[in-house]
Amino acid sequence: MQQLEAQEAEECVRRQQAHAGLRWKLQPERPAAAALLHRGDCARYPVVGGYIDRDDALIALGMPEVESCRVCRPEIGLTRR
Repeated sequence: MQQLEAQEAEECVRRQQAHAGLRWKLQPERPAAAALLHRGDCARYPVVGGYIDRDDALIALGMPEVESCRVCRPEIGLTRR
């Protein structure tokens, strides 16, 4: 029974990670740095305000005060459809 519960928990985590990989998150502007757009599964910034969808991520990238995370490179996922 415990093994089945552990497998179900692992599968739930995999589904959540896959879902996060299809979303984006926006790190707010800081005093000495621009706002950053991250892929949903980027570990550099935890989800604080929730995820944004593709359309909102594209809008954010078009804003001069928003930059792409240099680690997860969210623009790659946005240019392919």
